[in-house]
Amino acid sequence: MTRVTPALRSILRQPSTTSQWRKTPTLCSSSAWVKAAYQPVRCLATPAAMPSAGKENIGVYCNPSHDLWVKESGPSVDEVKSGQALKEGEVTIAIKSTGICGSDIHFWRHGRIGPMIVEHDHILGHESAGEVIAVHPSVKTLKIGDRVAVEPSQICNKCEPCLTGQYNGCLEMRFMSTPPVDGLLRRYVNHSAVWCHKIGDMSYEDGAMLEPLSVSLAGMARAKIALGDPVLICGAGPIGLMTLLGCAAAGAEPIVITDIDQGRLDVAKEICPRVRTYKVEPRVGMEDAGAAISKLAGGNLKTALECSGVESSIAAAIYSVKFGGKVFVIGVGKPDINIPFMRLSTQEIDLQFQYRYANTWPRAIRLVQSGVIDMKRLVTHRFSLEDAVSAFETSAASAKTGAIKVLIQGEGMGI
Repeated sequence: MTRVTPALRSILRQPSTTSQWRKTPTLCSSSAWVKAAYQPVRCLATPAAMPSAGKENIGVYCNPSHDLWVKESGPSVDEVKSGQALKEGEVTIAIKSTGICGSDIHFWRHGRIGPMIVEHDHILGHESAGEVIAVHPSVKTLKIGDRVAVEPSQICNKCEPCLTGQYNGCLEMRFMSTPPVDGLLRRYVNHSAVWCHKIGDMSYEDGAMLEPLSVSLAGMARAKIALGDPVLICGAGPIGLMTLLGCAAAGAEPIVITDIDQGRLDVAKEICPRVRTYKVEPRVGMEDAGAAISKLAGGNLKTALECSGVESSIAAAIYSVKFGGKVFVIGVGKPDINIPFMRLSTQEIDLQFQYRYANTWPRAIRLVQSGVIDMKRLVTHRFSLEDAVSAFETSAASAKTGAIKVLIQGEGMGI
């Protein structure tokens, strides 16, 4: 028997999009529908339930010329309806909410992050949640109608990092939105079921923010943040603020957070009243900043979690931690930076770095579902997929707009 979800029905009944996108061809002949009707798992609706044309799949693109636009994307609406584009182990997801990450802004405006270079038209986005609307017959862990958060990794499962559980270091990693792999900022996406995590009745917005939360949780775990640890967090952007929520939940004390933007420090104080805030002034030297941070904390700190990737911020963190302390860099910065080597050497300060995450999503889901971590205050702006260009402009101009986390929402977005 064929199956139709309410979400899919509403998608299929949507009118065609405006003329700035090319129209999707009408569906195939009635004989093809008869054939499709006898594919009970991969056919999503009966012929009578399907209109002559559905709402096209569109995506958010950038290119090496730093253009940003919305246009048609795959899988096509016909492929979504038939399920014939699904590979073994895959499901189709109707994306309901996607967050804009700093890396998306970098790929758009700068065309690269280190060795990862935009060389062709490229779809952005890797912080997404949505509803399963098609399931390949080989998939037994998910069903149509499941609400899922999409972990954007695609790994080989053969190399040493994969086999030892450190799959973020996969030698053949295909990470969605990192060139040349297209991202999730689309209406519909096919993705491996193993990387689609059930979120139950969690909102799609929270589901989308599990990805940046996973970044924070991975950093905290590797930095070994423990109850009562004095911690510095550098940068009060989305990752820094999520790291603040995590450190507060873990019982770190005292916690100091820094930023150049007083508005973001005010938000930090709002979500964690006991945090101590330090506004970074451009003319204050790194050593002086480190000393001021230490004074604010009541002494040199044990651990600094650097969430900006900015050279001066990393240096200030190095000057703020005690002998035998640790500076753990979560943020992504320039390919080459200068660091105060002798401070690290003479104070035996460990300097560590992070690349994405591994095995964090189940933990993130538990923390959000239980209410231990509440990220809702971090969402400052919401846009439709069709208005994605405005969403990116708002996120990129955060100093003026006050944006923290900007979300792009799909049709039928129920939060």
